[in-house]
Amino acid sequence: MAPVAEIGVSAYGTVYKARDPHSDHFMALKSKRVPSGGAGGGLPISTVREVALLRRLEIKVTLVFGRVDQDLRMYLDKAPQLCLPAETIEDLMSLDFLHANCIIHRDLKPENILVTSGGTVKLADFGLARIYSYQMALTPVVVTLWYRAPEVLLRSTYAIPVDIWSVGCISAEMFRQKPLFCGNSEADQLGKISDLIGLPPEDDWPRDVSLPGGAFHPRGLRPEQSMVPEMEELGAHLLLEMLTFNPHKPISAFRALQLYLKKEKKKKRARL
Repeated sequence: MAPVAEIGVSAYGTVYKARDPHSDHFMALKSKRVPSGGAGGGLPISTVREVALLRRLEIKVTLVFGRVDQDLRMYLDKAPQLCLPAETIEDLMSLDFLHANCIIHRDLKPENILVTSGGTVKLADFGLARIYSYQMALTPVVVTLWYRAPEVLLRSTYAIPVDIWSVGCISAEMFRQKPLFCGNSEADQLGKISDLIGLPPEDDWPRDVSLPGGAFHPRGLRPEQSMVPEMEELGAHLLLEMLTFNPHKPISAFRALQLYLKKEKKKKRARL
């Protein structure tokens, strides 16, 4: 299988468009950079993790993927208004599949969410993903800044809820057609978050960080629907359940999916 065009380049490697000579279908080839020489030679740890996680999920480990023409960022840039089918948001909520397998993605953002022509969502780029247990130490700087949870910004301990925070930011962006929090530094990002959702009570502020909650002067918690006016009431409530400052209080992916499906069933009954 030979590459026919370059799709994209990242710090971890290059993705190429390639044609499968057996099926004549276009595929995506992911070429990972391997350092040469020295004590640090061999496969980068991110590559080893990605392959190991795909194997854990019983996905074929050849790093040859079905090609999808666009990611969510490209889709939103082209869409004049939200027109994703309901199943697309349902697929996004299905992050529960990863979490049920003790996997944290740790870099959910529109560029890492692929959208097929039929509106099906596929998560991509597992280079920062980890198999998680409560006893392990995790890298402090993960997730692209605008989708980074407060506990990561504060360099505090974190777990699976960091993915839930990212999904909340992405869900809001799908309705607003622009990112929810656009900080230019970790401190600025924290300030923008506290301005919109407020700060937790002093007792809920992380104990393992040097930055005190008093360093921020938020304008106070806003009503649910003013955060994303385009959302209906239940959607806005669900968004606040995902975007909580306290990492022990956000809704789980499983619970979020159940509430979403319950809402969709009610809408279908109302149309009958």
